[in-house]
Amino acid sequence: MKKPEWYTDAQDYWKNVPPTIDGMLGGFQAIDPIDVKGSLEFIKEYVEKGVITTEYACDCGAGIGRVTKNFLLQVPFAKVDLVEQTESFVEQAKASYLAKEIEQGKIGHVFCQGLQDFTPEEGKYDLIWCQWVLGHLTDEHFVDFFKRCIKGLKPNGLIGVKENNASKEALFDDEDSSVTRRNEELKKLFAEAGLRVIKEDVQKGLPAGLFAVRMYMLKPE
Repeated sequence: MKKPEWYTDAQDYWKNVPPTIDGMLGGFQAIDPIDVKGSLEFIKEYVEKGVITTEYACDCGAGIGRVTKNFLLQVPFAKVDLVEQTESFVEQAKASYLAKEIEQGKIGHVFCQGLQDFTPEEGKYDLIWCQWVLGHLTDEHFVDFFKRCIKGLKPNGLIGVKENNASKEALFDDEDSSVTRRNEELKKLFAEAGLRVIKEDVQKGLPAGLFAVRMYMLKPE
């Protein structure tokens, strides 16, 4: 996992993935509405009770902007920044998939870089959302990334995570240079970064045979 080509192998893999919803979801386009419904239900209490304001969110590992368009802007956040390292995905988001939202002023910055290199602007975001992307970070970069994210939050800001969970032991995928961590391993890394899990839930309704998917709401200690 610490080999020098860990990140370049991942970049090479994603360069060959089509910039479509099906591409973003590994051939499982049909789970998009199920995923979005689960995320909206998960965050609902924090919005309705005014725990967080809904001015500005950041979508980390954004792809072409599926999560931004179908989830974050439906919360609704007034504006969303995107972080995505694959150039073809960024181009598709800007030119087509999010063109209308860009025109409406709902999209702030689109950062074309990996999370290992991303530093959020201090005190900017109500919510930083990371979905199906953290497996591409080494443990060290994972912790460092979240420490930087904490600084990027507004005083009452939160971090949301939605990731696959391995059941018995961490699983490494050499094809796309990723690791699927166990629930306990993810929570250990969150704690190392100075984050506390204030809510945890399992995504329901996914097809059999897929990894369990957990959502975590995280608050700085």
